[in-house]
Parts: sequence; C-alpha cells; structure tokens
Amino acid sequence: MKFGIFYELQLPRPWGQDSEWRLYQDALAQVEIADRLGYDYAWEVEHHFLEEYSHSPAPEIFLGAASQRTKNIRLGHGIVQLTTSHPAKVAERIAVLDLLSNGRVEFGMGESASITEIEPFGVTMETKRAVFEDAIRCVIPMFKDGGAEYHGPHFDFPARNVLPKPRQKPHPPLWMACSQLPTIKYAGEHGIGALGFQFVSADAAHAWVHSYYNGITKRLNPLADYKLNPNIALVSFFMCAKTDEEAYAKADGATFFQFCLRFYGQNRGRQRPPPGTLNMWEEYNKWKRDNAEAQMNALRGGLIGSPETLRRKLRKFETSHIDQVILLNQAGRTTHEDICESLDLFAREVMPEFHANIPEHEKWKAKVLAREIELEEIDTAQFMARYGARTVNVQVPVTG
Repeated sequence: MKFGIFYELQLPRPWGQDSEWRLYQDALAQVEIADRLGYDYAWEVEHHFLEEYSHSPAPEIFLGAASQRTKNIRLGHGIVQLTTSHPAKVAERIAVLDLLSNGRVEFGMGESASITEIEPFGVTMETKRAVFEDAIRCVIPMFKDGGAEYHGPHFDFPARNVLPKPRQKPHPPLWMACSQLPTIKYAGEHGIGALGFQFVSADAAHAWVHSYYNGITKRLNPLADYKLNPNIALVSFFMCAKTDEEAYAKADGATFFQFCLRFYGQNRGRQRPPPGTLNMWEEYNKWKRDNAEAQMNALRGGLIGSPETLRRKLRKFETSHIDQVILLNQAGRTTHEDICESLDLFAREVMPEFHANIPEHEKWKAKVLAREIELEEIDTAQFMARYGARTVNVQVPVTG
C-alpha cells in the first residue's frame, strides 16, 4: 500500500502573534521531509471559518509552495470545496498547480459538511449534494483543449476557453471526500477515488473496499466524461515512536481532530458559537479528563505505537486491499519535532515492507477491475460503526 500525510492545519488556542506563521512554516517543512523520505502523497484540506480545527482556507497556495520544495510526492487537494467555489476558478487553480508541480496534482473534491462553512456562500445543507454534482459536470470539460460551456441547474457557464490546461491528461486524478462511510460506496459507483475521512477497523475496511470496487465493476455510473480513478484511501491517527508508551504520550492530542469534527457535525444546525466565544482546546481537555477510557480507546484504534506495533496493524489493513493509508500526524498540539521524528522512523522501519508489496496489490486490482476476480457482496450495515462513533461523542452547547 501507499502512504499519504494529511493536513488540517489545526491550531488550538491560545494564539500568539506568530502562531499561524509558525504553523504554515512547520507544515511546509514536514512535507519537504516527507518527500525526501519517500512518502507518496501530501493531502491538504479546504475549510473556512472553523476556528482551531482548521486554518486552511487556501490549499492551492500551500500546495503551490510545497510544489517548489518537493520533487516526487503527489500533492493532493483533500478536498476542494466545489460548493463554495465557481468551477471555472477551480479548473484554473488545479491547472496552474499541476503545471508548477510537473504533473503531481491529485484533484480531491467535496461538498463540505458544515453549515458554518457553506452558509456564507449561499449554499444549504439540503442543496449541497446537487450543487456538488452539478459542479463536477461543469468543471470536467474545462480541462479539455478548446472552449467549454455548461448549462445546468446551479451553474450556467458561457463558451470560454478556460486556461491554462493541466499537465496531466486528460486531467489530474479525481477523488472525493467520504466523511460519511456510505459515501465510499457512492464514490465507487461514480468511478472516483474515495478519501475515507473516518477511522475504521481492518474488518470494516475489508467490507468497504468490497463495496467500493463492486460499485465500480457492477454499478458504474459516472457523473461526467472523466477518467476513472479506482482508488480507496483511509485516514488514521498516526504516531510512530520507539515504544508504544512514547507514541501514545506524543499523540495524546490526536483525538482533538475527531472532537472538533463531531462538534461541527452534531450541534444544532451544524453551527458553532459566535466567533471567539468558545475555546475548543479547553472544552476538549475537559472531555478528556471525564472520558479517559474513551480517549484511550480512540487512540488504540489508530496507527499509534512502535514500528513493530504499526507493522502488525498495517498487515491486517493490507489484507483488505486498501490502496493508501493517510497518516494524520498534525493534530491538536503535536509538536513539529515529534511529527518529524515520527515520519522519519516510520519511513525507515515500517514503510519499505508495504511499499514492496505495491506491485502485487496492483495485479490484484487489475484482475478485480477486469472482473477476473469477483468480490463478495458484503452487507456494510454491520460496519457502520467506526473508531470514535461511541468513544468520541461530544456535545458542546451553542451560545449566543
């Protein structure tokens, strides 16, 4: 399997004058190190107005900077919010980044899961899926040579030649955010790579991989005329250290990611308090003090531990035929030094074994796509629970 690193650019309070500057500089240095160590992907989110959880509203700029400091690592939008940006501007930004990076862009797309983000752009939770699908149909023709026009329910675009064109032909690989597990099945049925932003067990991963590839091979229904991207990637908490105990200590704030995610997704109307009225880091630490067992259960579900522990866990995931594991290292207040040491140790002592097995995995996938191997149809209803479904359950009252 392949390995990616993942950035929300989290910044818990309190904030100093240089906090955001340091956050960005450290993240760029980490991507540069990951490229040198042989990691396959660097994924960067797009979020708006989500204090502490994500200070990453302009991923194309971050990835543009990373493109000039790296040589081989794939630069992934994980994701571009198609609901809050006009398709023509998205096509332009993707193409420019692909040219700057010598064809290393992965085009991840998504809707956004929070009214906090989409409401200021005139999009509702009820319409966002329709806007997302309309945007895909609008943006894909813009990558082709010559002009493009589109007339749909949400986007009406007159004939224009959207320039420049990406280096990768016909376009960079397409992915979509799968914040909810059933969306993995949706991604498969539409021939788009699945970015699984949930934390699942090896057994659950096996079921969802089957659902995804059966969608591609048996129920394929593309949204537009694009090149299929049969790939499934799953995110995991991550920290590699010499001992399990050291890794758990360094990753103690990893569950801040899920705490904030549940807060934005579960509160009334998916809203948060007025700006600046809530300290999420303080609320998170209150939750940890009251839920020590749940905190540890959530950490145990991730790739946190010594090299031997991580090898053992990854071997289980490898049998499920996941294409990529995306490692969430930058979460909470994990330090730059600990992140760099973790990336280095994992690359030296764990990653080579699994990189060596990529050719065999690709042979398996080719046979599945050719239907030389028939995958069992597994009822995914029994695999809806994921790490944190019961362990990181938070309700923070909305004030104001």
